[in-house]
Amino acid sequence: MDGQMNDLMKQIGLAAREAAAELSCASPERKHAALIGAAEAIWTGRQAILDENTLDLDYGTQKGLSPAMLDRLTLDERRIRGMVDGLRAIAEQRDPVGRVLAEWDMPTGLNIQRVATPLGVVGVIYESRPNVTADAGALCLKAGNAVILRGGSESFHSSTAIHACMVQGLRGAGLPEASIQLIPTRDRAMVSAMLQAVEHIDVIVPRGGKGLVGLVQREARVPVFSHLEGICHVYADRDADLEKARAVVLNAKTRRTGICGAAECLLIDWQFYTRHGAVLIEDLLAAGVEVRTEGELLKVPGTVQAQPDDFGREFLDMIIAAKLVDGVDAAIAHIRRYGSSHTESILTENDTTADRFMSRLDSAILMRNASTQFADGGEFGMGGEIGIATGKMHARGPVGAEQLCSFKYLVRGDGTCRA
Repeated sequence: MDGQMNDLMKQIGLAAREAAAELSCASPERKHAALIGAAEAIWTGRQAILDENTLDLDYGTQKGLSPAMLDRLTLDERRIRGMVDGLRAIAEQRDPVGRVLAEWDMPTGLNIQRVATPLGVVGVIYESRPNVTADAGALCLKAGNAVILRGGSESFHSSTAIHACMVQGLRGAGLPEASIQLIPTRDRAMVSAMLQAVEHIDVIVPRGGKGLVGLVQREARVPVFSHLEGICHVYADRDADLEKARAVVLNAKTRRTGICGAAECLLIDWQFYTRHGAVLIEDLLAAGVEVRTEGELLKVPGTVQAQPDDFGREFLDMIIAAKLVDGVDAAIAHIRRYGSSHTESILTENDTTADRFMSRLDSAILMRNASTQFADGGEFGMGGEIGIATGKMHARGPVGAEQLCSFKYLVRGDGTCRA
C-alpha cells in the first residue's frame, strides 16, 4: 500500500511542479478570474456542499469527535458565505508576485532589485475544518504557488466538494487544474508520502492539533511552517478597564472554543482582583466555562482545582486555566514558561505597562485590549490565512499570500565587469 501511495504522490507532485512553473508567470488577471470563478461556484453549489458536510458530521460523530471538533467541521450557509467572501477578498488584494522589495545601485554601476517570487509547491495537511480547502487553495494561487491539499479523514466529503469548485474556477480562467490538488484518499500513508516528497514539495503547512503538528515536525524532510499549539493568554492588568476586560475575556474564550486563537489561560493581577473581586471568573462560570485554578481563586464557587499540566494546555473546549499574578512581570514570566508563542493579550489602560508586555514577550501576535480571537488572517486584512506560524524563520503570525512568497535578486549592468 505504501508503494501505491508513493506512486500517487509522485504523480500528484509532478503535476504540481508543472502547474507551478506556469503559475509563476501567470497574470494577476487570470488568478483574479480563477478566484472569482471559484467563489461563484461555491455559492452556486452551496447546497451540495452542505449535503456532503452532513456525511462528514455523521462520520465525525461516529468517531467520537468532541463538540469543539465537530464545530470546526460544521458548515452552514453563514460559514459558506464566509468562504466566498474570503475568496473575493483574496482576489481583490494586490498581487504579491513581482513586488520590488528593495532596490539599490552600487558604485560598480550595478542596479540590484530584490523581487518577490513564488515558493513553488506548497503542501497543506489539515484536520476537520473544510474551509481550509478554499482558504489555502486561494492564498497559494494568489502567490503563484501550486498547492497539494491533504484534508482530514473527517472532512473528506466536504473538502472534495469545495475542491471541485476551486478546480472549476481554475478551468474557467485557463489555468492548470493541477494548480490546486486534493489528495483523493483518506489513507494516512499519504501524509508520510507528502512529508518525504522533497522533490515535489517546497514547504509543508500543517493545520491541526498537537498530534498532527508534532508528527509533521518529527518526520518531515520538507521544510515546515507550523505552530505546535495555540496556548493563548489574556492578562487582566491592575489598570484594566473593568467593562472592557469583561467583554474581551468572554469573547476570547467563548466565541469559538475550537480555534487556535481561543484563550486557554486567564491571568489576573492581584490589585485588579482586590478592586473588582472575582467578576471575570464569575462571568466565565455563568457562560458555562469550566475554570481550573488554584489558591485564592478556588474560593470562588464553581471553580475546580487545576492540575499541573492545565497551565500550558490547549483545551479547545469550554475550559480555561486561571491564575492570580503579582504584576505584569509575573504575567510575562508565566507566559514565557507556559506559552506557545502564538497570541497573548494584555488588558490595561496604562501605556507603559502595555509597552513592557509587548516588548518583553516574543509571541507571534501581541494584543492590547482586544480578544485573542482576532488572531486570524482575515481579521488582519489578508483575506484569509493558510495558518498561524509561530516559528521565526521566513513567516510569522498569519501566513497570507505575501508570506507565501520568497524572493530573488535581479541584477542589471551595462557591460559591467568586476575589477
